[in-house]
Amino acid sequence: MSENASWSTLAQRCAWAAVEAFLDYDRRFAEITQRARERFEQRDPIGQQRDTVERIELYDICVQRARAELKQLLGAHASDKAVWSHVRDCYAQAIEAYPDSEFFKTFFSSITRRVFATIGVDPQVEFAALEVEPSQVSRTPVAKNVYLHRGSLHHLFDEVLADFRFSVPWRNSERSIRYLTAEVEAFLETAGERRPLESVELLKPIFYQPTRAYLVGCMVGRGYLYPLVIALKHSDEGIIVDSVIMSENDVSMLFSFTRSYFHADLKTVGAAVVFLKRLMPLKPVDEIYTALGRAKQGKTERYRSLVRHVEQSTDLYVHAAGDVGMVMIVFTLPSYDVVFKVIRDRFAYPKSMSREEVKGKYQLVFRHDRAGRLVDAQEFRRLEFSRHRFAPELLDDLLKNAAETCRLENDQLIIDHLYIERQLRPLNLYLQEVDEEQGRLAAIDYGQAIRDLSRTNIFAGDLLLKNFGVTRHGRVIFYDYDELCLVTECNFRDLPVADSLEDEMRSEAWFYVGPNDVFPEQFVNFLGFRDTHRAAFMEHHADLLTASYWRRLKERLKAGDMPEVLPYQPRSWVEHRGPDIYAPRAPRVSEEEPPPSRYS
Repeated sequence: MSENASWSTLAQRCAWAAVEAFLDYDRRFAEITQRARERFEQRDPIGQQRDTVERIELYDICVQRARAELKQLLGAHASDKAVWSHVRDCYAQAIEAYPDSEFFKTFFSSITRRVFATIGVDPQVEFAALEVEPSQVSRTPVAKNVYLHRGSLHHLFDEVLADFRFSVPWRNSERSIRYLTAEVEAFLETAGERRPLESVELLKPIFYQPTRAYLVGCMVGRGYLYPLVIALKHSDEGIIVDSVIMSENDVSMLFSFTRSYFHADLKTVGAAVVFLKRLMPLKPVDEIYTALGRAKQGKTERYRSLVRHVEQSTDLYVHAAGDVGMVMIVFTLPSYDVVFKVIRDRFAYPKSMSREEVKGKYQLVFRHDRAGRLVDAQEFRRLEFSRHRFAPELLDDLLKNAAETCRLENDQLIIDHLYIERQLRPLNLYLQEVDEEQGRLAAIDYGQAIRDLSRTNIFAGDLLLKNFGVTRHGRVIFYDYDELCLVTECNFRDLPVADSLEDEMRSEAWFYVGPNDVFPEQFVNFLGFRDTHRAAFMEHHADLLTASYWRRLKERLKAGDMPEVLPYQPRSWVEHRGPDIYAPRAPRVSEEEPPPSRYS
């Protein structure tokens, strides 16, 4: 056999080994995802969160295993790019017939990047970002049920609930049907739709998060389409419809970059992404992939989008708006809606953690329930940028203060490690720009953000306004993670009473402060609110400034009681143009009675 024929046979063996490695990963991903139904039926959100972490970690485990297998098969040729190039070509042919072939390509590129420690993109041995773009129209139709409106919405939703059943019975399906019907009718009337609803389309897979299940689809009429998401709760007596989500903004927040990933057993992910993009046209495709638990594909999509945008734009990378960070250098491309965060070589006093500790905080957030209040930061390695696209002061800052990470090679700036996040308006700047009412609402939602995070066992640590941002929906989000820790790791203390005037007047603490000690009464000193904003915060969240609140919560969390943070508005809610404010539930005649419609 000639040497070329031998190489060809070896390349084909390696290509099929890589295909099998991805298929194994995908099977195991599906097995974990399929547990979500049982977790919901058994009311086991903690088990669901463990599954989320296991599913996140699965990708790197499978890539490393595939890398080792391929290097063993290649033997002496394991570092030969010419051979790997042939493997890549054989692999491309082998995956042509598979749906979601872009996932296969991302997986293969992950292998080669680890083999060669690739800087930027090496099209000889990996698939460039532009090669893995999913089709805008999937080759495989999405699996969905279509329910025709034959004159009675009640009968339509009766069909819906009959199709989506669990091992647990519906608590009172008739009540849920009546509630669904009333909500949809009220929404369409409020939207001014005089033309009748023609059909409802719902994806067959159910979407799960730790405490809720969702039926996801849309309402179609002549000349209009609205999202339709039906939130299901497993109550003490059975399954109930907990909420109906129909506005594009509310559905977009449900699939937000600040939320936990969904568990949905999708046979063709690309087809589902195309369907969901119809419901949320403003939502970036990379965020939809990520929300479905396909975080690596989300990274590929974000990078692909960035590459295309840079090719079509001329503006320069500049420092991001906001205060200069002690731990991170943060920059942005003004025409592109993300920020880039690079860890500094040295941290200014009083920051004392190491680079690895900072990375650990970001890993914690990646694996944790983000509760709609933490940004999903995507970690990238060895990216390549044109030095000419950087403002001189930013380039100088990166080369001087992040020299362990950033370097110049010819006309390229190489950044060995960085995070990319969606860009938010820093809260301290936002409060200076908006009117009094919007500022008041933002101050209240800032407190709600701290409260929501605490319920998921997260203590933000550094509560300065500059460490929080505001989304396009007006929602306050935390994005500075270097001081973040678990509530259960903190020791919440009351401020001791001074024994003398001398102690009281000292500039520093006159009593012992342990490394994990937190004094909530001091939080107010760091808020930086103007008087009206501070008054609004105190009116709604004064208990956050007491050690007793945090100690009670800590005990609940340690006992395994995880308070809910819902990814949608409670059924009694306040509608306004600012951040989401949770209102007390209106009293009802009985728990069996559905709540009044938010659209009435």
